[in-house]
Amino acid sequence: MKNFSLVTSQDRSYQLAIWEQRAIRVVLTACALLSVAITIGIIVMLMVHCRYFFLEVPWPQFFFGTKWAPLFEPRHFGVLPIIWGTLLVSLGACAISIPFGLGIALFLSEFAKPRTRSIFKPIIELLAGIPSVVFGYFALITITPALKIILPQTEVFNALSASIVVGIMTIPMISSLSDDAFRSIPRSLREAGYAMGATSFEVSFQVVLPAAISGVIASIILAFSRAIGETMAVTLAAGASPKLTLNFLESIQTMTSYIVQVSMGDTPHGSVEYYSLFAVAAILFFITLFFNIFADFVLRKTRISYI
Repeated sequence: MKNFSLVTSQDRSYQLAIWEQRAIRVVLTACALLSVAITIGIIVMLMVHCRYFFLEVPWPQFFFGTKWAPLFEPRHFGVLPIIWGTLLVSLGACAISIPFGLGIALFLSEFAKPRTRSIFKPIIELLAGIPSVVFGYFALITITPALKIILPQTEVFNALSASIVVGIMTIPMISSLSDDAFRSIPRSLREAGYAMGATSFEVSFQVVLPAAISGVIASIILAFSRAIGETMAVTLAAGASPKLTLNFLESIQTMTSYIVQVSMGDTPHGSVEYYSLFAVAAILFFITLFFNIFADFVLRKTRISYI
């Protein structure tokens, strides 16, 4: 009788564990499906509103036009100036964040002592937690006045100030992901370099960096995607003057800053200007989606290579 009770109790515990696992699986599956449903919902919402926009504006004019003035008469809906402004700021930001981020990652991975690493790495990653609006005001109040001292022709709102502040914002992403890539390199590769008589700098730049190049590229792509989607810092620093220019000292407008401008509430609901918001948002969405997917592909290739 005692053995029968013990078996029954164990059987009940086993059945309970099975139901718990099934419940956890259902909850986790629901979370995953919710994420997919939200993404699909965003795409459907953008496509529906873009349809109304392209009923009023021919798509060749939108995609290939070189003048963007949807809120003023006469209206022009050529999106190239704000795409160019977005790329200008993003490329300028990467020109700043890539060398600094890689230098920090190499220092933390190859040269810093454990105590130094434990102090510096959290401090650097704190940059990722600062709100972007704070960076925007920092650019407007500190960086731009400093630029005007060095380059008097600098405008109050300019692409260079926006590039600098976005570059600072993306440094933690490059340094953190690159540091993980460097630390995933087997110790035997470093020891082989030292055995050949290489110095620490030669091992870092000629062995570790080439071996982790896939992870480094992925971090750069993610940082570039982050720079493209940056909103408040660019809106405050770069201004709202859409133009095709190579001059970083002039005011420009990005796609995100235009979205902010239209979202202020002054644009009539249902107007072509209102629907232009969704057309620009759709371009921004698919650009960032492409770069995120590409970066994830590179990261998966990196994991396969070193595990």
